[in-house]
Amino acid sequence: MADESKPVYLRLREIIAASILDGEFSDGDLLPSVRAFAAAQGANPLTVAKAYQSFQDDGIVVVKRGVGMFVADGATRRLRQAERERFLETTWPPVAAQMRRLGIRVDDLASA
Repeated sequence: MADESKPVYLRLREIIAASILDGEFSDGDLLPSVRAFAAAQGANPLTVAKAYQSFQDDGIVVVKRGVGMFVADGATRRLRQAERERFLETTWPPVAAQMRRLGIRVDDLASA
């Protein structure tokens, strides 16, 4: 779900986070280089560097000079917890409100 109103670096950050949470990259794995990821996403390398830098600032990735950028130890767990909190605080409340308005029960979702 790309939100076009978000800055590109935040959308790229969401792609990277999803890749980590989906298990494409595990703790300790080498991430694609800035140039490779930029080419794959059709993005400016400086924008990708900004997304990677934000993860580095958050301790989700670590840089090994001359080698590359790696998913930090414990990053998957921390990222999952942060995304869970964001979902429960930001995404879920309007969904729950819409479900109440429409009379949709949680049981209805299982059969959808």
